[in-house]
Amino acid sequence: MRRIISLIIVFTVFVSMTFSVSTSAITFDCDVKTYSDSIIMVNLDADMVVFEKDADTKRYPASLTKIMTYIIAAEYFEDYDNTKIEIKQSIITSIENSGMECSGLEYHVGKKLSVTDLLYAMMVPVGHDSATVLADYIQTKSGKNFVEMMNKKAKDLGCKSTHFTNVTGVHDNNHYTTARDMYIMTKYAMGLPLFSKICSTTEYYLKGDEYPLITTNYMIDSGRGGDYYYTYATGVKNGTTDQAGRCLVSTAIYDGYAYLTVCLHAPYNYEKEVTEQYPMIESANLYRWAFLNLDFVTQATKDTPICEQKVLNAWDTESILLVPEVDLNIILPNSYDEADVSIVPDTTEPVSAPISKNEVVTTATVYYKNDAVTKINLVSQENVRVSLILYITELVKSVLTSVWFLISVLIVIILFVIYVAVSSSYSKKKQSKSSRKRYKQYEKSVL
Repeated sequence: MRRIISLIIVFTVFVSMTFSVSTSAITFDCDVKTYSDSIIMVNLDADMVVFEKDADTKRYPASLTKIMTYIIAAEYFEDYDNTKIEIKQSIITSIENSGMECSGLEYHVGKKLSVTDLLYAMMVPVGHDSATVLADYIQTKSGKNFVEMMNKKAKDLGCKSTHFTNVTGVHDNNHYTTARDMYIMTKYAMGLPLFSKICSTTEYYLKGDEYPLITTNYMIDSGRGGDYYYTYATGVKNGTTDQAGRCLVSTAIYDGYAYLTVCLHAPYNYEKEVTEQYPMIESANLYRWAFLNLDFVTQATKDTPICEQKVLNAWDTESILLVPEVDLNIILPNSYDEADVSIVPDTTEPVSAPISKNEVVTTATVYYKNDAVTKINLVSQENVRVSLILYITELVKSVLTSVWFLISVLIVIILFVIYVAVSSSYSKKKQSKSSRKRYKQYEKSVL
């Protein structure tokens, strides 16, 4: 029995390894000079990585933290305009005493601002004060720890190497993320109310203010951005600390193409006058490279046969043609060679009838120069009826050869052997007892 259990465990591990497909993101040849230690650039239309550099290395995110703060706040409130939050002096004092920068809320102490105002105040300028006000309010009202909510959300979104200890991005050794995780969070945030609008805003007036909040993202500010301004940039957020260096999440749109780039830990040292906005420089150059050198390609349509799959128990066929579930549109260099692209089914194991037309049968991995680009679903091009005779035959065969059936048979055999052994032992004891009884009767009769 121990051997059987061991075999089952080995079989399970083998199966899990067989069906676990690891795909690495592609990085096209790119001659752009980079400064950040971690970078990821993604085409948002195809959700496809086109360039990366140490995208899974843990880095400090600085104010990019507020993207997750925004997510929690945006999902907590239902009415952004009519929900008012008081600006407490205690919060402003704690911000100033910790050495962080206030972004205008110090002029609104004792007043109430809308959630909309606070979201703008958090994302347009540095926004430490607004982030803290929102977190304090939600934590007090919900009874939940705001940072724990942030960490749970990151995990739920599939972030694998992210951990927050605060809502602002102030440095802490246990406060970190990766470029890839930052992309996951930002992409999710872009689907929330106001996020994209706020993150593309260059100046915003809080209620009653004579002077606006000014964006710190020079890429989107034509009036103040100088050489950092990039015409096609549309957002999102930047941040800096001594330990995190320069950090930036940006987006750009041109001619129907949309990209998002995350840059973490670019050089920064105020005392040594290393103050260039390097992530803005490299991001603009990466966008120029992508817009000039990468194009959408329809590599296969819904009618393009990808492979032939063997079918079991079918009435009138032994195989079917599989086609993409939807047209396969991917980003490729505009000078690519057809021979560099291949679509490989992830499994060639036979499938069983019945099968409906357009039913997903398996998946396939799309490769460019042996690098995995994306995955697609493959569907049947036709309906396939089942043969009842073949189905029953196959069912009986599968039952008779299944692991559980063999285990059951083994158990029955073991129980039978035990039964025979016990019966034999009982019979011998009974015979021995009977013999002793007859012998005693014999002795009695003789005496």
